[in-house]
Formats: sequence, C-alpha cells, structure tokens
Amino acid sequence: MKFENIIYHTENSIATITINRPSKLNALNRETIQELHDALNNADKDSDIRVIVLTGSGEKAFVAGADISEFADFSVDEGEKLAAKGQELLFDFVANLSTPVIAAINGFALGGGLELAMAAHFRIASDNAKMGLPEVSLGVIPGYGGTQRLPQLIGKGRSMEMIMTAGMIDAQQALEYGLVNHVTAQEDLLDRAYKIASKIMKNSPVAIAAAIRAVNANYDSSVNGFEVEIKEFGKAFGTEDFTEGTQAFLQKRKAEFPGR
Repeated sequence: MKFENIIYHTENSIATITINRPSKLNALNRETIQELHDALNNADKDSDIRVIVLTGSGEKAFVAGADISEFADFSVDEGEKLAAKGQELLFDFVANLSTPVIAAINGFALGGGLELAMAAHFRIASDNAKMGLPEVSLGVIPGYGGTQRLPQLIGKGRSMEMIMTAGMIDAQQALEYGLVNHVTAQEDLLDRAYKIASKIMKNSPVAIAAAIRAVNANYDSSVNGFEVEIKEFGKAFGTEDFTEGTQAFLQKRKAEFPGR
C-alpha cells in the first residue's frame, strides 16, 4: 500500500504511522485523513500487528491542525458535512479501533492534531510539545470531537478555558491535566512508545479489544457501560486466549496468546 502523505512502517508487531507533510507542519487535509484511515484499517486487520504508534515527521509538529485552505470558503452545509465525514472516517474510527493506538506527540498538536491525539487510546509527549484547540480564533469551534473528548480527559472547566482562550499548554501542563500519560525527551519519544507497546503485547489482544469496547461504552449515552462490561467479561470465557491465560497462570508459565 503506497501513501503520499504518511509513512507506514511495521516492525516487531508494531505499526508506526507517521504523518509526513513537513512543509505544512503535518496539517491534515482530505487526502491525509483518507490515508490515515486506510493505514489504520490495514494495521487493524493485520493479525501480526498488536499495537499502532501514531506520530508526526520532523521535530516541530505532530499535527499543527487542519489545512485551513481547504475549507475557508465552505458553506454551512459543507462545514457540517466536513465535520461529520472526518469524525466517521478518522477520529471516531481511531477511538473505536480494536488495536491499541498510542499517540506519540512530537511537537505542536493543535486543532485537528490535538483532536487526533485525543482520539488515540492514550498519549505520550515530547518535552517540547505544545497542545491546544485554537479554532475560536478563526471564528469556528473544534469539529473533530474536540469539545467532547477534551472534557472527558481533563474536565469541563479546564476544557472551557483552553477552548475559549484558544491558548496552548506545554507538555508538563498537559501531564498535570491528565491529557498525556508520559512526557519524555524528544529523542526518546518513540522508544518510550515502543516500550509501552511491548508491555501491551504481552497480554491478550482479544481481551484488550474487549476492554477498549467496554471503556468506550462509558462515554456512549446510548448504551449502559456496565452492561457492556458484563457481556464482554462473559464472552471472554469462550475465547482461546482465556483458556491459554488461565492455564498458563495455573501452570506458572508465560502465556502465549493465540489472539482468538
């Protein structure tokens, strides 16, 4: 699979997807959003891939926002369709992917860039990272889930301040807010992501996918998250991974999960 705006690399059961538009600070345009969808979908369907790491090329930006030139003259209807399609194709798609997605934020994550990072299952950041949702400074609001995911991660008051001031926070403040899980030197960022990925890969991919569904259900008002958890818990008893995991524990050996 060939891409123009991203780099797709696999090694040791990890897919690294790098947004690669350095001249645009890796800003998201329609083609990049489509390529990200295709690459993520490909990784999720590949049984050899156990974790996805999402990052940006260069040292300046993860994703510095959406490509404003694409929608500066949009109508009301076009703007609504832009947000709906983007959420369906990429942002909600990432959040609900069965394969864990780690966002490795290597610089500016602004607007759609922060929304993409927030859609990942969790985030780590380089110590030079800056994050924000500056949309109101353009006369618009976050449209790729930012008004929903930011309060879920850091609370209503802090989210309101970030959105209304259109300001940026640095990596340390993002860590204090709970927006990112870890902060590290930029040169160590991917290594840190891969170390966390290696810990994830020791566990059952079937159980991890079920846990993602159960956790996400807590944020879906149309379902009862506790009921989803109960059903996913019960379904686990019928998997080969459960048999292997419990037998390995009883036999005091390392589990070798088949992923079924």
